[in-house]
Amino acid sequence: MRHAAADRDEYDVRPRAQEEVVSPPVWSASPSGTLYDYLRFASFSLGPDGRIEQWSDRAAALLGTSARDAIGKDPITAFVPRDLWQQGRERLEEILDGREWIGLVPYRDTAGQEGLAEVYVMPSDLGGGRRGAVCAAVDLRMLRGIETDLAASQAVFGESPMGFFLFDSGLRMLRVNERFAATFGRTVGELRGTTVHDLLPRVEADRLSASLRQVLDSGEPVLDMHVIGTVPTAPGRRRWAVSLYRLHSGSGRPIGVAGLAVDITGRQRAEREAANARRNLALLNDAGARIGNSLDLETTARELLDVTVPHFCDLASVDLYQVLLSGDDLLETVGGHSTADGSGVLRRVAFASAVSDGPVPLGDAGGVDGTGPVEVGGTHRYPFASPCAQALRTAQTQALGGDAGGPELGNMVHSTLVVPMVARDTVLGLVQFSRAKGSEPFGERDTALAEELAARAAVCIDNARLYRREHERALILQRSLLPPGNPEAAGLDIACRYLPGTTEAEVGGDWFDVIDLPGHRTALVVGDVMGRGLRAAVAMGELRTAVRTLALLDLEPAEVLSALDETVRGLGEPTGGRSRRTKAKERNDTDLTEVYLATCVYAVYDAVTRRCTFANAGHLPPLLVQPGQRPVMLDVPSGMPLGVGEDPFEEMEVELPDGALLGLYTDGLVETRHQPLDDGLTALRHALGDPTRPLEDVCDHILTTMDTHHGEDDIALLMARIRALPDDAVGDWTLPPDPTSVSRARELACARLGQWDLDPLVDTTELLVSELVTNALRHGEGDIRLRLLRDRTLVCEVWDSGLVQPRRRRARDTDEGGRGLQLVSLLADSWGSRRTPHGKTVWFELSLPNGDSTVQDPVDALLSMF
Repeated sequence: MRHAAADRDEYDVRPRAQEEVVSPPVWSASPSGTLYDYLRFASFSLGPDGRIEQWSDRAAALLGTSARDAIGKDPITAFVPRDLWQQGRERLEEILDGREWIGLVPYRDTAGQEGLAEVYVMPSDLGGGRRGAVCAAVDLRMLRGIETDLAASQAVFGESPMGFFLFDSGLRMLRVNERFAATFGRTVGELRGTTVHDLLPRVEADRLSASLRQVLDSGEPVLDMHVIGTVPTAPGRRRWAVSLYRLHSGSGRPIGVAGLAVDITGRQRAEREAANARRNLALLNDAGARIGNSLDLETTARELLDVTVPHFCDLASVDLYQVLLSGDDLLETVGGHSTADGSGVLRRVAFASAVSDGPVPLGDAGGVDGTGPVEVGGTHRYPFASPCAQALRTAQTQALGGDAGGPELGNMVHSTLVVPMVARDTVLGLVQFSRAKGSEPFGERDTALAEELAARAAVCIDNARLYRREHERALILQRSLLPPGNPEAAGLDIACRYLPGTTEAEVGGDWFDVIDLPGHRTALVVGDVMGRGLRAAVAMGELRTAVRTLALLDLEPAEVLSALDETVRGLGEPTGGRSRRTKAKERNDTDLTEVYLATCVYAVYDAVTRRCTFANAGHLPPLLVQPGQRPVMLDVPSGMPLGVGEDPFEEMEVELPDGALLGLYTDGLVETRHQPLDDGLTALRHALGDPTRPLEDVCDHILTTMDTHHGEDDIALLMARIRALPDDAVGDWTLPPDPTSVSRARELACARLGQWDLDPLVDTTELLVSELVTNALRHGEGDIRLRLLRDRTLVCEVWDSGLVQPRRRRARDTDEGGRGLQLVSLLADSWGSRRTPHGKTVWFELSLPNGDSTVQDPVDALLSMF
């Protein structure tokens, strides 16, 4: 920056080295606004006699006396108040003794205001041996104010911890304080006359110079302008906050620019660190809110990348051990070692990028194995000597730089953190965070943040892994306890469905069962254990086993539920001692949350009579669709859930027409968080718009129409279509309690088997019927009823009014009898007895012959008994 001499003002400016010294202009009139404008200054002269000879206009203005009234008088009489004349004349003789004198003199101006003036008396030679004096007077108050301002200015420049500087109108440094000079390693004198180009880099100097010129021209200040540069006293770049404002003379003429410079390098660093800390805290808060909302491993990994890209890094990927995803527990613990072939097999489960759509290279930060990038879902190994494999072995973060991105990313990545994901001392995988060129490289704080984020995600992933494992085991247990495939039943077409909840929802305790009962009867069961998880699945298995056991005892439905209620109340009880329920009642404690509860509907269908008996323990009502009618919910009396044990259960018997459709289901089918139960029951009735279609299609249509893919709860559905036995498939006779009834029973049975084309079963059936009728005559009472049933098997039933149940015993060689039931057990596929309202029934069952099976010869069975 160069300015012509004509553009310079009158102030003396020290030039820079090797510059021509340019003197200020001389013999030119000084502009207004000089120091004299700030001082009330007056001058006058005294003659040899001590009287005033000359009186300036400024003296008249300051001291309040005109030249006409002052010339020829002594100074005391001219302007000193009258009451001070005597003291003033005494002092005047001392003042005019030929020496310089400075002192305070009182005066009264034209307005009558009294004041003090500092008077400077300077002796002068008038020639001819005469002596006089030249006097100068300054108003004391203004003088003291200027002195105070100068002292304050000096203190600011000399003692302020901030840098002050003044530029003249030519934008050269006029004055700086010690603080400013020390910042640039120079003295105050060395900086006088310099420009901003001598102190700052060119770009910054041009910017600051333009701001100085703008302030000087417009008068508008510039506040908090940030300037960057270097100084000899401190390494690295420094940053200053500069504020500029224009200086004016007393008359308002611009004379330069003043500025204040504050070093904000430390403040900027602190603010940057504080901003980073706030960003990291916000990132952790965001991670806490967004990571782990799903109990799914892949979703949790994607949530981690959603939080970190692009707020923390530009690219990121998550690799998890393949054994973890496949449900295997063989994971490496911390400190484990990979094989010499490399790391264990990993699968890339998530990838995110803010700078590239391509995948991150497989090799850690450079693809050293040369296998190229890995797509999401792909499996791979890391080379044994690679940093990624080392991170997996040691569970220590590896920081990489340089060409971390590899050629696949066009060398855009320059900083990478490889962070192992460790939870409960188990390495689950690793996450790679990468920053592209143009972003700041990872620092220590970034490393700590990355480890914290990876640790949080690892815990969530491990929780998801443990939950998935428990869910799968509970599901396997539950499915293993359910009937395999579609069971068969006499007089019924059966179709069933079981849908487990999604992995986000724990396994429930829903179950169904179809149990064959003697006499071509079938027990249909649907139940739901309240609760979720493995314990609910185990409880469901115990209940299903108990139901089958109670059903085979051929108890009435209400009796089955009563016995099942006792079983539920005993679930989970310790061996011996009082139950938790008993202890709770003794304490009047209503909190029975530890006690199992379950709902169940139990129905027994008789294929001969087409009558079905229902009992309900707090379960949803059965659905019945009769041919040509609308679906209805059967009003079966709903007792308390199993495990409460308050009221007895009631039964309801319904006669079902041929072709009727019966449905049993659990609440997962009709109730969700978005659909009330009543709406779900209505939707279920509407879903049975065409009940005549095949039963499998009916089940599929119900599940599709009811939108069962929400997965909030398990769903069990059991559909049964009534298929009554034809009249010619039943033989039913009543015989008197007479010995001739034995032969009559054999004749009737043989004749009916002939009609059914079951000649291969005649001999066996004749022998077994004879044994059962004989036992009824010997040990029973009343008339004897013989009934033969043909469906999938042949069933023979013998009824009597006796209450004593038959008991098989082992006959000794010398016993003449006692071998009848042994013979029945040898020849029949199954046999048994049950109580009836008016006595008992003894029955046996034979499989129907087909081309692949042979019927056992009764003679062989008899010989085997001896």
